[in-house]
Amino acid sequence: MSAAFKRRLASPVMWLLPFALIFGAFQIAPLVWVMVSAFKTPTGWGLANFHEIASSAFFRQAIWRSLEISFMSSVLGLAIAAVTCHSMHRCGPRLTRMMIAFTNMTSNFAGVPLAFAFIILMGANGMLTLMLERFGLLEDFNLYSRTGLIVIYTWFQIPLGILLLYPAFSTLKTEWREAASLLGANRLAYWQHIGLPVLWPSLAGTLTVLFASAMGAYATVYALVNTSYNLMTIRIANLVSGDLFLQPELASALALVLVVILVIVTLIQQWLMRRSYHVTSR
Repeated sequence: MSAAFKRRLASPVMWLLPFALIFGAFQIAPLVWVMVSAFKTPTGWGLANFHEIASSAFFRQAIWRSLEISFMSSVLGLAIAAVTCHSMHRCGPRLTRMMIAFTNMTSNFAGVPLAFAFIILMGANGMLTLMLERFGLLEDFNLYSRTGLIVIYTWFQIPLGILLLYPAFSTLKTEWREAASLLGANRLAYWQHIGLPVLWPSLAGTLTVLFASAMGAYATVYALVNTSYNLMTIRIANLVSGDLFLQPELASALALVLVVILVIVTLIQQWLMRRSYHVTSR
């Protein structure tokens, strides 16, 4: 074995080659296939699939409902995660370690098990639902409605938000709060001029990740409502496996619309971060 070959073998690029092959096979190749298939029509190539999506009230409703539930659950999950992270940094190290371990565990509790747990607790005859109704604290709650989906989406957004935001709160120094207090700033002024501007990149990035996670969620919502609620992921799955007449090209077009939405959201997040006065490009 020559010395040149040994140096080439020891190169970090060579060790990244297996990852690049796996990434290309399971990420790039399917995306390319979706992009090509989306423009394929029975008569050749064109925009007929996208025209059908744009002209169909059914598909427009699926897009709107996915955007609505994803945005609301992401904002709620981000707010709860931010408050939780702030509280964790003000607690003792033992309680913080317990919270991190619990968050790691709950972040993997999703999909069908999560839907089943919510059905047991908050379904029509769920334990928590019946108890709250008995004490007059809950009326007409339907887990299988828009409100119920927002609740279950928010639930699996919170652990992910905590894991992403917790390191960012370590950048807030105790000395900054003390200095602001000495200069006469109250708690609201501290968060408005110091805390939130410092955390803004992490908050914006976490919101984008949570939104993308909600837009792509399928197993939990399918196990909960099957096909009775119109969402993009449900429609894509039905177009490739659930209908009598399969339409994989239309499913590819709808999937490409989903990709475009996520790209637009990411670009908006990057634009907002560049406009932030503490993140400047030089």
